Amino acid sequence: MNVRRLIPTAAVAGAVALGLTALSACSSSDAAEGGSDGKLDVVASFYPMQFLAEEIGGSHVSVTSLTKPGVEPHDLELSPQQIGGLSDADYILFLKNVQPAVDDAVAQAGVKNTVDAATLTTLESHGSEVDGHDHGSEEHEGEEHAEKAGLDPHIWLDPVKYAEVAEGVGKSLEKADPDNAADYRKNTETLVAELTKLDKAYESGLKNTATKTFITTHSAFGYLAERYGLTQEGIAGLDPETEPSPARIDEIHHVAEENKATTVFFETLASDKTAKTLAKDLGLKTGVLDPLEGITDKSAGADYIEVMESNLAALQKALGAK
Repeated sequence: MNVRRLIPTAAVAGAVALGLTALSACSSSDAAEGGSDGKLDVVASFYPMQFLAEEIGGSHVSVTSLTKPGVEPHDLELSPQQIGGLSDADYILFLKNVQPAVDDAVAQAGVKNTVDAATLTTLESHGSEVDGHDHGSEEHEGEEHAEKAGLDPHIWLDPVKYAEVAEGVGKSLEKADPDNAADYRKNTETLVAELTKLDKAYESGLKNTATKTFITTHSAFGYLAERYGLTQEGIAGLDPETEPSPARIDEIHHVAEENKATTVFFETLASDKTAKTLAKDLGLKTGVLDPLEGITDKSAGADYIEVMESNLAALQKALGAK
């Protein structure tokens, strides 16, 4: 017996409507329901993807984010209604291996125009420390090795890599909505120009500093460190909730002394307890370095560009930029 036939039509319609409503409720911009006004219905996994979709899509897209502002994206859980609503999207933009729940839901949705931002640039292996050298993983083989190496998904914190992703997103939107291809191309060029300007600001702003080492609770800044010749010393690994081992804390003590580090950075979406405790023990200052996984009222800017500019100012202060 087909159980689905026992459900009244009205109830099915109500469930579908509920799913779409729940999905729309996750949008930080209260975007209009996809398709109701002729716009491309775009679903983004979290803020860095949402920003690209909105900037490049412009007036031709209605963007919904699966991750609410202030929610730690790594821990996101989706409701059955959200998962069901994904299949109604015209275009999905996500970043694989950041949010397991999203990866699974996207695979089930089967939306034709689905883009994994990780495929639009080159991922690298980063641990708790990045010293400015190339830790690329293109030649690594085997899932076991990749898992142990820990492919770093935080590509959006490198303006150059983020620009590469932006170009790929622009081309995919042109393909998904060819009638508005010219506008997508123009918007992409504008965004890439802004990211190039941001890259130059980082390059010049961090060129001459008293130290090249910064300490952070979340090892999210590996790409940024490599790009600008810095050394990221993460208290923990890529997962912001991972508790550091006593041995790692001892290492940080030595690193801070040897490299004249001045600041222990923490982020807005995770606890600052470890950072403050370590800073107190070492006689260091604390500061905020935003990994831009979600824009909140506590963020030091209204959008990606502004928060990245604030991060630059924080790094310049901590590193003793001249």
